[in-house]
Amino acid sequence: MGDRLLVLMRHGQSEWNLKNLFTGWKDPDITARGVEEAKRAGKLLKEKGFTFDAVFTSELTRAKRTLALMLEELGQTTIPVTNNLALNERDYGDLSGLNKDEARVKWGEEQVHAWRRSYDIAPPGGESLRDTLARTLPYYVQEILPGVLRGERTLVVAHGNSLRALIMVLEKLSPEAILARELATGAPIVYRFNADSTVASKTDLVA
Repeated sequence: MGDRLLVLMRHGQSEWNLKNLFTGWKDPDITARGVEEAKRAGKLLKEKGFTFDAVFTSELTRAKRTLALMLEELGQTTIPVTNNLALNERDYGDLSGLNKDEARVKWGEEQVHAWRRSYDIAPPGGESLRDTLARTLPYYVQEILPGVLRGERTLVVAHGNSLRALIMVLEKLSPEAILARELATGAPIVYRFNADSTVASKTDLVA
């Protein structure tokens, strides 16, 4: 057990990130670059002296594989992993599997931009960022935060939008500000907490 520590990280580059496809709940693996990003993040955390008591990820392969590679580098492969679909990426519905340029041709630039960069407009059959927050935040509050506040050093490997939902709350960002926030793949974000669950400090770890 240690201080009140939470590390959030977006999975390594996926095959569909590379192809510029809407991924959502589809389940491609990570690329060779994604493998390197995951290993580099694990090495970086180890070099900085991090160890973890609790680890969480989604039900999707790209996040689970990223976490497994990180834990190998950390020498913590025996730590129990909690998988939950509450941490899954935003469901892009009918956009899933489409190239982003093809989607713009089909629905128009403005409509696709609204789906990607608005807080509460969902694509057909999918989720808005608000919908994603509505499933991710309760899980965080009930299952992740209590351990952090007890001093369990916690690592969460998830996805761009499920992490945006958490970061919006942790950093008290407006919907507009969080939508403008780009999350790099394979880049750990370190939060330390006060006893009242507010964030005491935030650090972006870079090699």
